[in-house]
Amino acid sequence: MVETPLIIPVFLPAMGCREQCLFCNQKAAAEGIPSPSSVRNFIDASLNRFPSEKENREKQVAFYGGSFTAIPKDDQARYLKEIQPLLASGLIHSIRISTRPDALDEEILSLLKEYNVKTVEVGVQSMIDEVLSFAHRGYSATDTVDAVSRLKGKKFEVGLQLMIGLPRDTLNRFLLTLDRVIELQADFVRIHPTLVLKGAPLEILWRDGGYSPLSLNEAIQWLKKAILKLEHSFIPVARIGLQPTKELERDYLAGPYHPAFHHLIDSAIFFDMAESLLQSSQKNGRALFFCHPKEVSNLRGQKNENILRLKKNFKLGEVLIEGRQELPRGFLGLQTQGEEVSIDRKSLGS
Repeated sequence: MVETPLIIPVFLPAMGCREQCLFCNQKAAAEGIPSPSSVRNFIDASLNRFPSEKENREKQVAFYGGSFTAIPKDDQARYLKEIQPLLASGLIHSIRISTRPDALDEEILSLLKEYNVKTVEVGVQSMIDEVLSFAHRGYSATDTVDAVSRLKGKKFEVGLQLMIGLPRDTLNRFLLTLDRVIELQADFVRIHPTLVLKGAPLEILWRDGGYSPLSLNEAIQWLKKAILKLEHSFIPVARIGLQPTKELERDYLAGPYHPAFHHLIDSAIFFDMAESLLQSSQKNGRALFFCHPKEVSNLRGQKNENILRLKKNFKLGEVLIEGRQELPRGFLGLQTQGEEVSIDRKSLGS
């Protein structure tokens, strides 16, 4: 398993944004944008907070919150210049930026290369043009295809940011988006649910009854399919759901929000695996599952919900879980009446 870098995020809210997207309220909170000269002190302070056991991990400064390559080129250069001494000293190992697909021409890519940017995250959101248009994104799916092609040609690491539950989107349309993302061979993907936030244009549509967000359970079902589909294509999922913050808690109005979204989805996947094993096995009122110790919580589910459901659905008096260090992650075994059967979560996405 490849160890992910420790990311030091520098937020530039709404910088480079050409218009306010339907779901976004960042312009309401675009005060206090750090200046290029203040970035170095912020990074130094962040480095001092890392525990000693993480000192050997790759450390990456990430410019998030707006469309970095859509701000004036001179400003891009000023921010990136501040990181160069840290790269030279080895305190920082790489840089990532977040941007939009129609702000990645050859001149901009040359600038990013000049200043040692390694990773470019592209805010794709959807590969369905009707969805993009209604969300006021201002670009098309073709723009994303072209941008990823240029980035790959310049040997950047490419991450694609997607959203579920946007207006005009459906599960089938989202799965089509995933198919196109897989064709683009992204290095990783982030997926966020569409939330209704105070101050976003979507708030008005929602209050007028023109938009109904996904329920938490609907979002879990969409994302369960997404994760399995991406895993089957060997594309890592860097994050599911939004990072809990005071601002999010303050502005959240509606939609599928949960601080442990990824865990909910992994638990749903493990429930499906356990259910599949029990359906094909003889049962005597008792089941012993075995998995990697770090997967035990996924099998149990939040508040033991999976165990309670399995007991009820299969009339089991006892469900036991045994953690076995030698087993790979994503593997689940079952022992009933002396027989052992197993399943790998990758088989669910095939």
